Amino acid sequence: MREQRDEHDRGLAYDLGTVMGRRGMLGLVGGALLAGAVGCGGDRDAPASRATAGTGTAGTASPAAAAAGEIPDETAGPYPGDGSNGPNVLTQSGIVRSDIRRSFGSASGTAGGVPLTIELTLADGGEPLAGAAVYLWHCDREGRYSLYSEGVTGENYLRGVQEADARGVVTFTSVFPAAYSGRWPHVHFEIYSGLADATKAATPVKTTQLAFPEAPCEAVYATAGYERSVGNLAATSLESDMVFSDGHDAQLATVTGDVSAGYKAALAVAL
Repeated sequence: MREQRDEHDRGLAYDLGTVMGRRGMLGLVGGALLAGAVGCGGDRDAPASRATAGTGTAGTASPAAAAAGEIPDETAGPYPGDGSNGPNVLTQSGIVRSDIRRSFGSASGTAGGVPLTIELTLADGGEPLAGAAVYLWHCDREGRYSLYSEGVTGENYLRGVQEADARGVVTFTSVFPAAYSGRWPHVHFEIYSGLADATKAATPVKTTQLAFPEAPCEAVYATAGYERSVGNLAATSLESDMVFSDGHDAQLATVTGDVSAGYKAALAVAL
């Protein structure tokens, strides 16, 4: 997943073998057929057929625009930590939390980086999904995934579960993720019918990803600690990303804030 050549960057053949077995490749919207699996530098993410397609441009999407179409299913990638591909963090005490910057349990690491609040508003048929649960995870500013990546296999930071409130809203306090080789900056999340299902690692009702507009990424990656992300961001785009290239209107967050105060990424998620 980084520039280093390890298990995170072995190419398409390895990626296919990794992701095709994951249940995230099977959760397709409305019986849509699997379009194919593709590698993503470090995340091995692969696009499933989308319920909707779009040609949105970075920095112009809004939650209202995103809610106009159902968010597409995507693979969870090879580093979900939900028990479907190795480690299972969902059944551990402490996973239900809003602030995901620190590891919990016997782990003690803290993810550094520019502060980021992630707010997802869940709705089904226009009605808030109160009581639904979201499991959210992403890489750190070095592009590493806790539980899996070299150097952080003993950590579980940047992973957490939240229950949606009466408005269908879940909020996570985190740090801005890196751009690693082959992928546009993104966040993974799974939606469950409720906390009970999430914390027993049941099958999610939706597995998808959130994308970031370009402008805040450029601003963040100009700060210390994100040096690797500069070249990785320049080498890809939303239109060429192997997950978002077939349409990202329903996945592009609205991002406000600045490097000093931190950012907020908001996305309306329609099921």
